[in-house]
Amino acid sequence: MSLVFTAEQDELRATVRRFLADKSPSAQVRRWIDSVDGYDPELWRRMATELGLHGVALPEQFGGSGGGPVELGIVLEELGRALVPSPYFATVALAGQALMASNDVAAQERWLPGIVDGSVIATLALAEESGSWRLEDVSTVAAPGPWAWTLSGTKMFVIDGHHADLLLVVARTESGPGLFAVAAEAAGLTRRPIETFDATRRLARIDLDGAPAQRVGPDGDATHYLREVLDLAVTAMAAEQVGGTQACLDAAVEYAKIRVQFDRPIGSFQAIKHKCADLLLDLEAARSAAYHAASVAAGEPSAVPAAAAMAAAWCSATFTRAAKENIQIHGGIGYTWEHDAHLYLKRAKASEQLFGAPALHRSRLAELVGIVREDPGTNNRAERGSVLAKG
Repeated sequence: MSLVFTAEQDELRATVRRFLADKSPSAQVRRWIDSVDGYDPELWRRMATELGLHGVALPEQFGGSGGGPVELGIVLEELGRALVPSPYFATVALAGQALMASNDVAAQERWLPGIVDGSVIATLALAEESGSWRLEDVSTVAAPGPWAWTLSGTKMFVIDGHHADLLLVVARTESGPGLFAVAAEAAGLTRRPIETFDATRRLARIDLDGAPAQRVGPDGDATHYLREVLDLAVTAMAAEQVGGTQACLDAAVEYAKIRVQFDRPIGSFQAIKHKCADLLLDLEAARSAAYHAASVAAGEPSAVPAAAAMAAAWCSATFTRAAKENIQIHGGIGYTWEHDAHLYLKRAKASEQLFGAPALHRSRLAELVGIVREDPGTNNRAERGSVLAKG
């Protein structure tokens, strides 16, 4: 697969970067994360209507631009670089891609146009109390009824679930896991925000007590396309993490040029040079992994699971290392609330755990390429979820 961007893709990146530099500076980001919703509705509307970002990976028949994972990755990389708090990842990378993977034309016609024009905020609810995003760990139950399905259970760490208009809930049926659409005003649905470590990405708890739901996708076991959705999700997250890593490296290098110690810029010291050089090497490796995953997702479906696992393992760990080193290079000022370094560190640590720790993805990659096989009688998954929420 080619990793060379087209002129149109380069222009997309440049346009998004200019727009965010103008409309989403650091001071604005801090105001938005302190607001009730945690994002700016006006910026959300303009991203959809002026730039068409919500439809970048959706077909033209639903109002999108007909792009795919590569274009989506470009947008998310720039959003991650600017640390923009918005429901974009949940709505476009999770819910939008889940609707596309379901091949449910009726559901697509009903909700995708609203996602494209920015009038619908949507999300995917899969993880539960354990924080695991494995389909095998889903315990929420879907029961068929005379008019609609009903869902009972609890979903945790639902991205932007507290204000989503549409919740796509993964629940277990007699034939296996399935995907169900639940409206925000549905009876039996209770949701509340979770106090999070990362203020730039809001998470919620969703309680379902016989909530009416509509089946999305064909009847039967939906494991195949739901795994496809999860691979696309970690691929999209890897792109966002690359953007955050780039921002940390840029900040560290810029500070090393201007901070003077012992009558010389600290960037002239060998130890700082080594840190920055190592960060650049890590970044370029992460960028290659993320771009490769997006590229194969666009045209080589059979290679996606391994590429997504590789990108998830490397990009999440790299972002965290870069955020830590950024603080180290800044010294004391990097630990202050007024500096942005801590915002990137919190985003990095929370994102690292969201779809599973790097060790989980390395284990999966090893299994996919035939190096090891996971013993079904053991549970070698690292504890997840505790880093995402306080208490």
